[in-house]
Amino acid sequence: MKWRRGRLVLLALCGSWLGMAWYQTHKLLPAGMRVASAACLLPQTAVRFVADITAADAWGHPLASQGILDEELAAIRGARRFIVLDFHRFGGAAAATEAPTRSPSRELTQALLAQRHAQPQLQVLLLIDPANEAWGTRADPLLTALRQAGVAVVAADLDELRDSNPAWSSLWRLTLRWWLGPATAPGIAARRLNFKASDRRLLLADDGNGALLAVIGSANPYDPESAWSNIAIRFTGPPLRTLLASELALARQWGWRGETAAYVGAAAYSARCVAATPDSTAHGSTTDSAGVAAQILTEGAARSALLQQLMQAQQGDSIDIAASRLAERAVVEELLAAAHRGAAVRAILDPNDAAGTGTAGIPNQPVASELAARGNGALHVRWYRTHGGRFQGSMVAIRTARGLWLLQGSAALTRRGLDDYNLEADVAIAAARDSPLDQQTRTYFDSLWNNDALLGVEYTADFAVYADPSQVHYWLYRAMEETGLSSF
Repeated sequence: MKWRRGRLVLLALCGSWLGMAWYQTHKLLPAGMRVASAACLLPQTAVRFVADITAADAWGHPLASQGILDEELAAIRGARRFIVLDFHRFGGAAAATEAPTRSPSRELTQALLAQRHAQPQLQVLLLIDPANEAWGTRADPLLTALRQAGVAVVAADLDELRDSNPAWSSLWRLTLRWWLGPATAPGIAARRLNFKASDRRLLLADDGNGALLAVIGSANPYDPESAWSNIAIRFTGPPLRTLLASELALARQWGWRGETAAYVGAAAYSARCVAATPDSTAHGSTTDSAGVAAQILTEGAARSALLQQLMQAQQGDSIDIAASRLAERAVVEELLAAAHRGAAVRAILDPNDAAGTGTAGIPNQPVASELAARGNGALHVRWYRTHGGRFQGSMVAIRTARGLWLLQGSAALTRRGLDDYNLEADVAIAAARDSPLDQQTRTYFDSLWNNDALLGVEYTADFAVYADPSQVHYWLYRAMEETGLSSF
């Protein structure tokens, strides 16, 4: 009898655990997630590619070209009505390094404080990941200064997101969440194992002339990352109304009680969207060679658009990828399928050999080895030489005879980044061949791929340098990606 009762209790516990896991991976997404704006036709001058590139010369001396923070600072100085910022990491103290570094968090904070002083009516909203202040147990001095100046700082409620690590998170929700409060070290450690993040990295503001302006990319204003290589898109236009609505909806759910009049009123003055045709966005071109078609895509909406474009890649097309992580299985399989149809695929990847990027080069090294082995000779990989930092970009550029289709933003090409788990923001742009955006992205990628730089500077290394044919590492990556038991 006792054995039967014990078995029933065990079955009930297992059922609760499995039920919680299923629900937390399938529940409705919070308002503001997985949004896709209309694809709007914009002048070519409305979009600009921006990159931070860190390298070293033949003697190991650091070299850097940084432009993303400067674009963000310019957007802050031009704002008159509102600024919305959404970053995964903010603040921090840079570690001692020979790499060229700035203090992006301090520069951004000073610019915000100065603009608030110059424009008292300016409304500023900053959304951050709760890990920045250890889930409310530690005050960051820069964030405190912003709060004291009237900036609304809102921490994301990650518990409302779907669980990317259901085996652990369902157990945590049923037990440890109640036993270990966030104010304790074990409680914080337990929360970190949920592997969730508010990972959008953007600045959105009015430009002072009746339009919306944004810088969307992979860079955080986080001092330890100041020497990392990143990429971003700076653009203006009606699609940003959708992004603004998404940001305000998320902030409202996370406890923000501010007035929306300044934000909505400024957005109302933005130009009307002239919709691009489905044919334009589907084939990486625009109906007007003098313009581009731009669309905001967040979370899983970016995945859907990317897979659709990869499925259409054919003989003579090219696919260029610059990524911090490449692991999402549907993306990997579509890249292989495109290569087998005759598309030329090139990927520049971070080797994931720095602390905190993975285990034994996972996921990029085993994925790259798979792509090289199964790519039919049409898929090639090079590694970014990180010099102790990271190659943080996330870009997919698909070129056809008609033009360029570009996806760029914060989302890593992983299950967490693309499958509606982390909060992410990307922009998709279709442009004509040889347009300024096409030339900017092509020059950036080709320079890294071919090491077109000063004598002795190498941006990338041959595939063989970090190739990892280990089946143990490959199946470890597959298990980590499928179950969510990973930091990527």
